[in-house]
Amino acid sequence: MSETIEFLATVHPYDCLPRNELDRLAGSFRCRDYETGATIYQFGDKLPGLYLIRSGHVRVTDRNGDPVSELGQRNSFGERGLLRDGVAVTSATAIDEAQVLMLPRAELERLIADHRCVARFFARGRMASLRGADIALLKVEELLAGRAPLFCSADTPIVEAAGQMRDAGVSSIGVVEDGALIGLVTIRDMSNRVVAEGRDAGQPVRSVMTEHPVTLPPTALGYDVLSIMSRRGIGHLPVVEDGRFIGMISQTDLTRVQAISSAGLVRDAMQAQTVPGLARVAAGIPDLLDQMVHAHQRHEVITRMITDIADAVTRRLLDMARDRFGPAPSRWLWAACGSQGRQEQTGVSDQDNCLILEEGANPDDPYFTNLSRFVCDGLHACGYVYCPGDMMATNPRWRQPRNVWQGYFTDWITHPSPEAQMLASVMFDLRAIAGDAALLADLQQDTLQMASRNSIFVAHMVSNSLKHRPPLGLMGGFSTIRSGEHRHHIDMKHNGVVPVTDLARVYALQGRLTSVNTRARLLDAEARGVVSGSGARDLIAAYDLIQTMRLENQAHLIRAERTADNYLSPSDLPDLERSHLRDAFVVVRSMQSALGHGKGMLG
Repeated sequence: MSETIEFLATVHPYDCLPRNELDRLAGSFRCRDYETGATIYQFGDKLPGLYLIRSGHVRVTDRNGDPVSELGQRNSFGERGLLRDGVAVTSATAIDEAQVLMLPRAELERLIADHRCVARFFARGRMASLRGADIALLKVEELLAGRAPLFCSADTPIVEAAGQMRDAGVSSIGVVEDGALIGLVTIRDMSNRVVAEGRDAGQPVRSVMTEHPVTLPPTALGYDVLSIMSRRGIGHLPVVEDGRFIGMISQTDLTRVQAISSAGLVRDAMQAQTVPGLARVAAGIPDLLDQMVHAHQRHEVITRMITDIADAVTRRLLDMARDRFGPAPSRWLWAACGSQGRQEQTGVSDQDNCLILEEGANPDDPYFTNLSRFVCDGLHACGYVYCPGDMMATNPRWRQPRNVWQGYFTDWITHPSPEAQMLASVMFDLRAIAGDAALLADLQQDTLQMASRNSIFVAHMVSNSLKHRPPLGLMGGFSTIRSGEHRHHIDMKHNGVVPVTDLARVYALQGRLTSVNTRARLLDAEARGVVSGSGARDLIAAYDLIQTMRLENQAHLIRAERTADNYLSPSDLPDLERSHLRDAFVVVRSMQSALGHGKGMLG
C-alpha cells in the first residue's frame, strides 16, 4: 500500500491532496493486471469507477473502433462516461501488459465534492475541446458539436417520431416542411399531450407539436441560449440558419459542455428558493473567475459577468423579501454603488447599496426596514460582506425618499467637505438594480448637471481623486507595504485600480458623461475631448494591464486553494511583466499630475 501512496503522490490531481487523504485513497484503489490485447471495458458497459494506468499502455477507441488515444503511465481514462451517466462512451484495451488501478465511482465523487483541485481537474476533462471557456461566451455553432439534427415531417405518426427519438437517444425532434422548421416535439410533449390525454399515437405529430418555436442562429451566444431557456422555462432551442434547421441545443448539452458559466449561475440564482441555495450559487464565482482568466477573457468581460451574478442574487433576494413581506406601501428603487454599480466586481467584493423611495414615503416604515435587513443579511450570507463603512440600505441614512437624496447631493456639491467628496464619489457610481428605475434616472442626470457647473466642487473632486497614488518608489522600483501580513506586496485595488477609477469619475463629471463603468467613462471622455486621444489611450492600456494582472493574481490564489485578495508581490513577477506594470503605474501618475495641474488642485 505504501507503494501505491508514493505513486499517487506523483499523479495530478492526487498530488494536491494531504497525506491522510492519500492514505485513505490508496486503500480505495483496486489493482488489476491485464495481458496484452485484454479488454478493460467496452462501449456501453456500466463503469465501476475511474481507471488509472500504473504501468503499461492502453488504447482507447470510439464506438466504431476508431482510435481515440493511446495512454501510458499516470494517465486516467473512463471519466467522461463515468461522470455523465456511468456508461462507457469508449472502449479500452491493453496494448501490452498493463497494471491498472480502479477508483470506485462513489470515492471519486467524494473527492470531487471535498477537494477543489480534484473537481477542477475532472471538470476540465469533461469540457474537452471547449476547456476553460465560459459557455455564455461560446457561439451556438460551437455547442452543436457537429451533430446532425433529428427531424421528421408534420404527417409522421406520433409513435414513429417517438421511436426515432428513442433510437437516436435524444429528447426532442424537429418538424420540417419544405426544408423549413415549423414545429418541435419533445419528450415532455409526448408525456403531457399524448400519454396524459390518451391521444391516439397514430395521429400525425402536427397535432402535438409546438408550432413556430423560438429559434436562434448559429452565431448567437450561449448567453442567449441560457437567457431564453430561463425566461421561457424551456429545455430545447432549435438552431436555424438561412431558414434551414441545422441543430438542437438542450439543457443536457449545456451541462455536458460546461459545469460552471456566468449565465448558468445567473439562471441558478434566479431559480434559488432559499438563501442557502443562493449562497451555493455565489460559491461558484471563484472557479468561474479562475476559468475565465485562464481562457484569456478580457478583464471587462470577466468583471461584467461576475457583477451580473451579484445583480441576480440581489434581485432574487428582493423577490424573496416581497414574498415574505408582501407588496410595498410605495414605489422604491434598490441601487448599487461601488464596484457593483460600475459592473467591475472581482473575486473580492463587499456590498454597497441604497434604497431610494418615492417622495412622501416613510423611510422608517417597518416594511422597508425589514426588506433592507433581509436583503443585506442575505448578501452577506452569499459572500458579499457587510460594507465596512455601513453604506447599505440597512442604514437609515441611505434609505430615504428621492427628495432627501436630492438634498444630499445638493449639500455635497455646495459644501464639499472631505466626507462630502468621498460620498459624492461613491454615489456618482449608482446603478439601478430593481424597482422603479425612474427614481434614479432624473436624479442622476440633474445632479451631474449641477455638479459639473460648480467649479469649486469639481476642484475638490480633482483633489480627492489624487489621494490614492500608484505604488511607485524611488530608484525605479515599487513602493510596497512595509509591515504586516502583506509586507512586500502592493495593493492592486487601492493603489492600482482606484486611482484610475477616480480619474475616470472626474472626467465623467467634467464632460457630463452618463457612463458609470470605468472603462466606458475613459472611452467616452476620449470621444468627447475631455482627455486627449493619446492620453486616453495610454490610460486605458494602463488600466487594462493593471486590472488583468489583478485578476490573474486572484486566479492564481484560487488555484492554490487560497482566498482571493488584491495583494500582489512584484518579486513574484517575471522581469518583463514587472517592467510593464511599473510603466502602467507611471502612466496613471502622469495623468493624475496632468489633471491636478490642469484644474488647479486644491490643497
